[in-house]
Amino acid sequence: MRTVTDRISNPFGMEPPCERFVPGYGDANAHFHVVGDHPGVHGGSETGVPFTDCEAGHRLQRALHDAGLLESTGDEPSVDSTYLSYLHTCVPDGDPTEDDYARMEPFFDAELRAIAAHVLLPVGERATRHVLETCTARNPDDVDIDALHATEVLGSGWLVLPIREPTAWASDDATQLVDAIDTLRATDYRRETDLGRFVAGNEPYLVR
Repeated sequence: MRTVTDRISNPFGMEPPCERFVPGYGDANAHFHVVGDHPGVHGGSETGVPFTDCEAGHRLQRALHDAGLLESTGDEPSVDSTYLSYLHTCVPDGDPTEDDYARMEPFFDAELRAIAAHVLLPVGERATRHVLETCTARNPDDVDIDALHATEVLGSGWLVLPIREPTAWASDDATQLVDAIDTLRATDYRRETDLGRFVAGNEPYLVR
């Protein structure tokens, strides 16, 4: 099922409980969902677009562009089959508390399931731990989060490709990410099966 909307910013009309927030941005039918932490870490407080107006966002955008997930970079990047959002969408006053993240989780979860992307790309430790815990069978306490950079992890309905915090990238981390995305896009990353033969009608019924 496809979502029908021409809105790129906040396509689902999310209204989190705060005055200032950075809504999800991109293709509502994206194959790739990039998940960041919050605007204080990954930018967007001034532009209203995730992964902008900060060094972490600039580095990540360049890599995503080189890998073909962004058609252009900048304060309003051009996207196709890619969606950008945060675990904690509100612009925080200082560091969000665990309770703050808990209040934001229903909004993130609703958006995650509405997008229903094939591949999740969590950015940084907080987002990676959350995605591993909620979308895979991996226990984030049992793995080296940094070592998972640009490494495929099978999830429950998703393929996960964690991304190390961009401000901490070593000299080859961007290249590793671009190569990993290029390799992934050349495979059957959708991993769908057509069960249409088991239901009435002639339409395909694709499941993951």
